[in-house]
Amino acid sequence: MSGHAKKDFVALNIAVLTVSDTRTEENDTSGDVLVDKLSEAGHRLIDRTISVDDIYQLRAVVSTWIASGDIQVILVTGGTGFTDRDTTPEALTVLFDKPVEGFGELFRAVSFQEIGTSTIQSRAVAGMANNTVIFCMPGSPGACRTAWDGVIKEQLDASHGPCNFVMHLKVSDAEPCETRS
Repeated sequence: MSGHAKKDFVALNIAVLTVSDTRTEENDTSGDVLVDKLSEAGHRLIDRTISVDDIYQLRAVVSTWIASGDIQVILVTGGTGFTDRDTTPEALTVLFDKPVEGFGELFRAVSFQEIGTSTIQSRAVAGMANNTVIFCMPGSPGACRTAWDGVIKEQLDASHGPCNFVMHLKVSDAEPCETRS
């Protein structure tokens, strides 16, 4: 990508939410994957919690994080399928100031290479709220790895060009996207 100046990496403050009626701190393998991935990338885990799949409890947790001055990114795993208890998109999309339609589309495209047409049963979504980016992905460790490695990691890296989300986040020292300047 010639013509684009290389920017420095910026460590972000990230919260992880696991949506599950059965997971505990001891067996939250999907949350563990996300924590490992964000830490390996050089970001900071600010908070982590597990919530039952209840629309109002999910909104309460995520609303608190959106309002926080410390949290720039929220990673949500679980609740994106089609069972009666899968309510993450319904709970959280109403909180978005702007949806990030491309996340779900790209996640399913990358996931298709791994699991084929079963990827259409993922209702992965993302959005921006109060200059906080929120990524909601399926609750399996494999889906979390796919989402992080295939989409999220680069979009949370200020050195990725020509564009990434870092400059849009609260308390960001990153320079504007070069294609928008």
